[in-house]
Order: sequence, then C-alpha cells, then structure tokens
Amino acid sequence: MASSNTCNYCKKGTRVAGGYSNRVRATQFNPTGNKRKYPNLQWTALPKSLGGGRVKICTRCLKAGKQLEAVKK
Repeated sequence: MASSNTCNYCKKGTRVAGGYSNRVRATQFNPTGNKRKYPNLQWTALPKSLGGGRVKICTRCLKAGKQLEAVKK
C-alpha cells in the first residue's frame, strides 16, 4: 500500500529540496530551511477490464499510458 503522495506505478514520492550554495553561505543571507516538493499526482479512472475504480498517478506515467499497460498485454 503506497502513501497518498506517491504514484502507484513509478513510486515517485515527495522530495526534500532547498540546499544552497557556498556563495550564499558566505553572505548575510538567512537561509529558510528545507522545502518539501510533491509530485504532480492526478486521479484517473481505470478501465473496466482492470476492475474499474480510480488511482492516483503522476502525470509522467499518465502521459505514458502506464495505467493501461495490463490491457495492452
């Protein structure tokens, strides 16, 4: 069972971002810490041949048609 912020096909999930360069560290810049980046997940309907229902899938997998792979085989 995948978490709610994870693609069911490629397992793409949240990432922690917000590193800063050595040049920024040398100035009086006040870094604000890390940010969490979320994947672009969309609800999509499965075909009846796969049992129907809906799944969360990232747009990269949606564009590639990975939710239909079991139908093509």
